[in-house]
Amino acid sequence: MGVLDGRVSIITGAGNGIGRQHALLFAAEGAQVVVNDLGGNPDGTGADASGAQRVVDEIVAAGGTATPNHDDVADWDGARNLVAQAVDTYGRLDVLINNAGILRDNFIHKMTAEDWDLVIRVHVRGHFATLRHAAEHWRARSKAGEEVKGAVINTSSGSGTFLPNAGQVNYGAAKAAIAAITLVAAEELPRIGVRVNAIAPVARTRLTENVPGPVGLMFAKPEDPDAFDALAPENVSPLVAYLATADCPINGKLFAVQGGQIAECSGWHVRDGLTSDAPWTIEAVAAGLGTSAVA
Repeated sequence: MGVLDGRVSIITGAGNGIGRQHALLFAAEGAQVVVNDLGGNPDGTGADASGAQRVVDEIVAAGGTATPNHDDVADWDGARNLVAQAVDTYGRLDVLINNAGILRDNFIHKMTAEDWDLVIRVHVRGHFATLRHAAEHWRARSKAGEEVKGAVINTSSGSGTFLPNAGQVNYGAAKAAIAAITLVAAEELPRIGVRVNAIAPVARTRLTENVPGPVGLMFAKPEDPDAFDALAPENVSPLVAYLATADCPINGKLFAVQGGQIAECSGWHVRDGLTSDAPWTIEAVAAGLGTSAVA
């Protein structure tokens, strides 16, 4: 028996990389998996249905259960259709893994409106649209008296939370928004039996192949084939699988994860700062922030 036996799961962006590893592990642990992938390029252009189908073929060949889906998760009707396919095929939905994403890196003074809009669309709208339609499904089941035990795992990034990267203002903004979506959803959805968490993974994928400079070198494979490969994408999936189990108690958390490391992240906190019993003046603010340890 697997830890995800009978859990009906949607995994977006599952044709390659981290999403593919999620799908393979989920199926191996007994989940029924809807493998979603539009099949676009890392920059969001194009579409190819073969990626999702290849992963489904791998799962079926290994004795698992899966079906492909090629909808654009950022399209409202596409996201609705994705959820409907899971329900129509397997009877319900238990787990939503939002993983699909793209990169269009550039420095702020060079970034185009299209670079900004497409990254925000795929990541932020793509996470919200699937979450919205899944939440509608879970709410209907809860209102009917069913114990839902749903789970959502979103994909944020250190780029938008604790490790901002120059050249990724669009990606960083999108990933920060995903962290915020996670926290708000984690407040709303437990009342209908659904937990919501997020990960900030570090792994070698198509999106890291062309990263320049020292950061790009970090993603190179170990020269020793027997060495532990900390950045192999399969190292991320066990945490996601645990968060997706029916009885996992965790809700509203963001975890940084890569091979050999899992750490809970904390967001913005209000620290002790300046206080005043009188209206602020510019001079008082400047003096206080310049001389007291508020940073």
